[in-house]
Amino acid sequence: MNTDTVHAQDTQCTLFVVAAPSGAGKSTLVNALLEREPSISLSVSHTTRPPRPGEQYGRHYYFVEREVFEQEVADGIFLEHAEVHGNLYGTSRTTVNTLLAQGKDVLLEIDWQGARQIRQSKPDCVSVFILPPSRPELERRLRGRGSDSAEVIARRLHNSREEIAHAHEFDFIIVNDNFDTALDDLQAIVRATRQRAALQLHRHETLIEELLA
Repeated sequence: MNTDTVHAQDTQCTLFVVAAPSGAGKSTLVNALLEREPSISLSVSHTTRPPRPGEQYGRHYYFVEREVFEQEVADGIFLEHAEVHGNLYGTSRTTVNTLLAQGKDVLLEIDWQGARQIRQSKPDCVSVFILPPSRPELERRLRGRGSDSAEVIARRLHNSREEIAHAHEFDFIIVNDNFDTALDDLQAIVRATRQRAALQLHRHETLIEELLA
């Protein structure tokens, strides 16, 4: 059996995909969501970019050399992979499918290219795009990181135009203007998804039969 055909409806779980332009606050929102919803498993991506201060191997990313990443692509280990801002990123096929098969909700924090690939192989995923409230605010956040050069910031701002142009491809769009509100909205999407009839009918099959008796 091709493990890419594992669907949320079969395993009573959901694959959540969250994407955003760099600087929109995606990682901060995702980390806060995981604190509120610890039952969601975050799939840690592989990347060729160097770690930022405080980032740890295996917790934030699997940091690998480009040659290693390219070999992993050739070996077919990735469910999705893309080049973003000059660095390569990829999601392990085995990790995601194993978690889904165990009946666990899984969250992918990836870019729009990876999200498009995921929707093709797992069309029942739930995708969310995070927008910044304005372009000046996006630039302010990127500069406020203090970890990127002016050249890198300029490239990320330039690339954000194309990234934002794909927002309409996602199931939901959240504007990260007020962080608490954006986090509430993201959690609301998760909780509403879990109440879908396709999941609840199977989960409460015995109860429903009893009520209809």
